[in-house]
Amino acid sequence: MTSRKPSIAFVCAVAAMVGLVVLLQVVRERAFAHEAIDEQVLYIRSGEVLKRAALSYDALLADVYWIRALQHFGRERLKSAGDRRFDLLYPLLDLSTTLDPLFTVAYRFGAIFLAEPRPGGAGRPDQAIALLEKGIASNPAKWDYYLDIGFIYYWNLHDYQRAAEWFNRGGEVPGAPWWLKTYAAVMLTRGGDRQASRAMWQQIGQSEENEWLRQTSQVRLAQLDALDQIDALRRILTEFSKRTGSRAQSWQPVIAEGLLRGVPVDPARIPYTLDPQTGDIGVARESPLWPLPTEPAAAPELTNAMPPVPR
Repeated sequence: MTSRKPSIAFVCAVAAMVGLVVLLQVVRERAFAHEAIDEQVLYIRSGEVLKRAALSYDALLADVYWIRALQHFGRERLKSAGDRRFDLLYPLLDLSTTLDPLFTVAYRFGAIFLAEPRPGGAGRPDQAIALLEKGIASNPAKWDYYLDIGFIYYWNLHDYQRAAEWFNRGGEVPGAPWWLKTYAAVMLTRGGDRQASRAMWQQIGQSEENEWLRQTSQVRLAQLDALDQIDALRRILTEFSKRTGSRAQSWQPVIAEGLLRGVPVDPARIPYTLDPQTGDIGVARESPLWPLPTEPAAAPELTNAMPPVPR
């Protein structure tokens, strides 16, 4: 009996020390900016191995890796567009959600970060879908994940058939809102039009879950307004060409012709750009609306093969 007591005491002491280390790391991560994560190396990539090593502190460690994911995403966003790399975003999110399979915020916000087109995000809707499917496997009753996957197929991939399937599946989950099946019908009959996009972003904007989601919806709605304004400006440029027999090189000749009152600005009050060589109209890079969402007819995601999801 006496030989067992030291071993039991030792195990308890180790467990207490591990718990203290994890707790202190959580506090440190929240209070101080962490040094840059090595972009090439993540020493532990297996969530199951880490889960076993964490003993009973897996939820706390999940918090640590979620904070690391946020730091990685935020740090890359501060770099110039050409230097941004989000290679560790999915592995960090995968570790976090393996440690805590019910980590809703990590699934939903992580998927947004992954699906966000470059240069603003990782440009990996495939990884976003994989992360959310992992969430469904852990919590099949979470209809929000079905909504998020459907939205990625709709907004990022412009695959309206798949979007409808996921919205319909979500609508069948007990307790899901009635409008999920309405979205499924919209995808099948009017998929890809801006009016459908507005309805969906307005619904997301009414979310009580997080202020960030509401702010994101406002940006997306403003982008849709910008697309409408660009269509109107294209018609004006066409009329200018009919009158003058030439292409406008800048906004000034169009204003002089009386077709515009001044230099047109986007909903963020930043002047639209006009390419003198091609006549293309767009939002300026300094605008908070840049880059505009890809139009369905020109969606490269439908023709370019996706790289495999890292596991």
